[in-house]
Amino acid sequence: MAVTSMRNTLSKSHVMADRMATVSRLEEVVSTSDEFDQVVSRALPALLDRATGYTKRFLRETGQWNDDIEHEKFALRWGSEYLERFLVCGRSEVPCRPLFLFDSLVAKQHSKPEPFCYHPDLLRPLGRFLDGLVARAVVSRDALIALYRHSYGWGAGDVIAVTGLNGLESQRIYKNFRRWRESGWQRTMDEVGLTKAELAELGNQQQRHRQRFNGEAERLIRVAQAHYRKSEPDHYPCLSRSQWGDMFAQGYGCDYRIWHLALCLDCMQTAWGLGSNGSLTGEKPRLELQVRP
Repeated sequence: MAVTSMRNTLSKSHVMADRMATVSRLEEVVSTSDEFDQVVSRALPALLDRATGYTKRFLRETGQWNDDIEHEKFALRWGSEYLERFLVCGRSEVPCRPLFLFDSLVAKQHSKPEPFCYHPDLLRPLGRFLDGLVARAVVSRDALIALYRHSYGWGAGDVIAVTGLNGLESQRIYKNFRRWRESGWQRTMDEVGLTKAELAELGNQQQRHRQRFNGEAERLIRVAQAHYRKSEPDHYPCLSRSQWGDMFAQGYGCDYRIWHLALCLDCMQTAWGLGSNGSLTGEKPRLELQVRP
């Protein structure tokens, strides 16, 4: 018994020593993007713990924290979000000290006026559902294309027409839809932590109180989308109808159109019909939230 306890203690001490060494390496200068990847890849658990801890402290200091599983999950989700941002932007910041760059990125987010870090409605089932969809869409093309389905009830053909895609891109849309139905949606629901009972209740609300349900969904998805369009305004600004028209007419900005329109309800209405060659009729789209794919 004593030997086992001693082994556990030694094992924990070894893990702590490794983690301290990893953090120390993050404090040193890295000179190339490859070196950045190598150093950071060894420190992902430590960086995630660091970001999650910062988020918990921020929520406590702003009076937005409760000691429960929902807030723990929320802090972990945002820790993961900060880490993903760091992995994307860090390679372009070399030479740098990765740990200090990481800390500054998180601090910058928490220093913004009214930073989007916690919204009480996003802890409820509908908010968690929408936040989970949009968060996943930022890193998954399948989830991004699925936003058109969940937001408007569209199929692959509708997405192709609205975004003005060519033949090669069109085939990818069908594959995105298929993969999302087969596994993507369920995996995302599991990550969000929505139970079968909660999903069933959302479906019931959708059927019984459609107008109120869609109104609340539009309010919450605007909150989530405003945050997750994090590359803007430098790379994905909203455009006027004439600017969207020029993009469709000239055939450029394929990724721009797909990404921006899925994450911007206002531009979707502005650009409605431009890429369809007249095949779309009727009123401009309004949010018609679909819970299942």
